[in-house]
Amino acid sequence: MSADDIIHQSTRLRIMAALNTLERREALEFTLKAMIETTDGNLGAHLDTLAKAGYVDVEKLFVGRRPRTRIRATTIGRRAFRGHVAFLRKIIGEAEATRGRK
Repeated sequence: MSADDIIHQSTRLRIMAALNTLERREALEFTLKAMIETTDGNLGAHLDTLAKAGYVDVEKLFVGRRPRTRIRATTIGRRAFRGHVAFLRKIIGEAEATRGRK
């Protein structure tokens, strides 16, 4: 078990955490930017990285004349996120166990 270098970056970790709170086929729209407190450009760059890794699907569409972007975690992305969380929990558990032995 090891850290996932793609998810490890704090903005991408927040994105994946937000998306993993949703049901499998659910997607987030504009609320993601506010949830993770980032700029449009920063969010776009991190979503590109996650999409290239196959961790998210990004769907761009228009409703009337307004652009809308929908983002959802893929099965691969959900699996990677769970693995990264397990890795972090292991580190925390080992730290707590070490502290408890003193």
